[in-house]
Amino acid sequence: MPRVKRGTKRRAGRSKVLALAKGYYQGKSKLHRFAKQAVEKALAYSYRDRRARKRDFRRLWIVRINAAARLNGISYSALMAGLKGAGIGLDRKSLADLAVADPGAFTELTRRAQSTLDARAS
Repeated sequence: MPRVKRGTKRRAGRSKVLALAKGYYQGKSKLHRFAKQAVEKALAYSYRDRRARKRDFRRLWIVRINAAARLNGISYSALMAGLKGAGIGLDRKSLADLAVADPGAFTELTRRAQSTLDARAS
């Protein structure tokens, strides 16, 4: 069997890895072995963090909703229970945006949630 040195295929693969490593520090952007390790690590981080970003934003929205809810005299869990009981189906992203952009509308929502909780309690 003849020996195969791969030629253009090998060069193309290395060029692809080095292109992905463009802008990396020192040898990681110039030497294939180090660039390959750095690119693999970076791709693993980006895959992981695309999922983590969703969790991070949900946590941020909950913190914002809780802060605005407590300004209106109700806890986050009570607010969410009251909204669910009142049939108001806003997601956390929308609620957090309302809390920041339109405090008056958020206050009205907390009032409705509280009245639903009061009606259920009595």
